[in-house]
Amino acid sequence: MTEPYLSITAEVAAALQAGRPLVALESTVITHGLPRPTNLETARRLETIVIQAGALPATVAVLDGQLRVGLAADELERLANDTKAVKVSRRDLGPALASRMTGGTTVSATMLAAAAAGVRVFATGGIGGVHRGPTGDVSADLPELARTPVAVVCAGAKSILDLPRTLEWLETAGVPVIGWGTNEFPAFYAVSSGLPVSARADTAGAITAMLRAAWDLGLTGGALVTVPVPAEDALDPVVISQALEQAERRAAQAGIAGSALTPYLLAQLNELTDGASMRANLALLANNARAAAELAVALAVNP
Repeated sequence: MTEPYLSITAEVAAALQAGRPLVALESTVITHGLPRPTNLETARRLETIVIQAGALPATVAVLDGQLRVGLAADELERLANDTKAVKVSRRDLGPALASRMTGGTTVSATMLAAAAAGVRVFATGGIGGVHRGPTGDVSADLPELARTPVAVVCAGAKSILDLPRTLEWLETAGVPVIGWGTNEFPAFYAVSSGLPVSARADTAGAITAMLRAAWDLGLTGGALVTVPVPAEDALDPVVISQALEQAERRAAQAGIAGSALTPYLLAQLNELTDGASMRANLALLANNARAAAELAVALAVNP
């Protein structure tokens, strides 16, 4: 990917040249995932956390038809306040760039941009996956993980998804699911889903060794590095399940489907849990950013 479509800030470019640790951050959480002004406050906080942990943040977004890796403070504020910003997945990049749109990048588009720039670590909240129900809709995040060599640090897949089928999809695609200090796959708002990860690592150095071994072998895909939500902010899985069932009924009654379903369900969960799901979301975002920075530092020390 080349100019005029990909734009890397001078600070990020200098860090790449010097081999400094970098962490990519997605932007749909800013444009579509959180209410204003929480979205901007959170975006700034995540960048600060990455810096304090010894790495450089590179927030990814589409601005005026350019795929940007790294945003200035005023650009971050502009994105957070843009009510017309679109949601940009891999499939949307061509139309968004050609039409000079502005939007937040999903996991798949952020991974693509990070890899194109040379950033190997990416922090997000939770990935998309296989949806519940008979349709079995598959998020674009999954095939991106299968083909793009970026380590995605997250709290598992979003709780609204079919987690067993999501893990089966990742296994078939050859994507390692690494549990950082855990043997079980985190369930976003909950510490665990009860489902096993494919490998466990207790330190950033151990994860680095796994990533290097796979990439040195020539395996071209990414890896999912899962970090449980902090226990003090986690939700009871039973509470989540009951709220999700109610949210799904409301979605069916309202005819909500497709790309609108995930944000609708997440908003309903926040309402049904009296804001507890939002608090857990903010906590895991911060936790993931901190962990991703630690991993990026380890990768930079042992390239």
